[in-house]
Amino acid sequence: MNLKEKKILITGATGGIGYSLVKKFHEFGSTILATGTNEIKLDKLKDEFKNIKIKPFKLDQHSQIGEFIDSCYSELDGIDILINNAGITLDNLSIRLTEENWKKVIDINLTSTFLMCKQTIKKMLKKKQGKIINITSIVAHTGNLGQANYAASKAGIIGFSKSLAIEYAKKKININCISPGFIKTEMTDKINDEFKNILLSKIPSGELGKGEDVANCAVFLASEMSDYITGETIHVNGGMYMA
Repeated sequence: MNLKEKKILITGATGGIGYSLVKKFHEFGSTILATGTNEIKLDKLKDEFKNIKIKPFKLDQHSQIGEFIDSCYSELDGIDILINNAGITLDNLSIRLTEENWKKVIDINLTSTFLMCKQTIKKMLKKKQGKIINITSIVAHTGNLGQANYAASKAGIIGFSKSLAIEYAKKKININCISPGFIKTEMTDKINDEFKNILLSKIPSGELGKGEDVANCAVFLASEMSDYITGETIHVNGGMYMA
């Protein structure tokens, strides 16, 4: 898989999966622009991976996404692959979930991802080729206690990704999703042992996934080996959910 000449924009680059995405594509020699809200972690990424570019950006700034993509396009001298990995959770039981927290999760996870795709596709149409990979979640398919807003946002990503894939397939722009299960990150490290054991009992492989598992899938979808795949969701969950 030759990704050495590819120019890749990765959002949510400072989280556990985001770090693995940056690391994996760096190993393949891609030109990477990593973005996120945590400037300290972005600087650490730049120190570790010397040749990557970084750009802080808050995805709730919807009116600025077009300008942001323009600047990313200029810095990378093109965008071959967009990986939408950024997202937030604001969990609560539905009856206690505020409208504000519902809207915030939908705005950042779903609306921002749509706008990132929309603005990037405008650039990709000039070359009549490109790959977009949207990171969703197992809970988009199964639901989860206290995550009605998050599950809705991630399910929405799958739906609009299928529509975009139909619209731009003839332009050689592939849009696919990766749906991770429970991945070992700083967040899952905080889960108490009792709940973690319950969780592991539901995973046929008997273990949490790694960020690298998601990154390996992203590399495949970004490569020419996936040129005839579009509108699909690939599940990376150790068998916890089988579509």
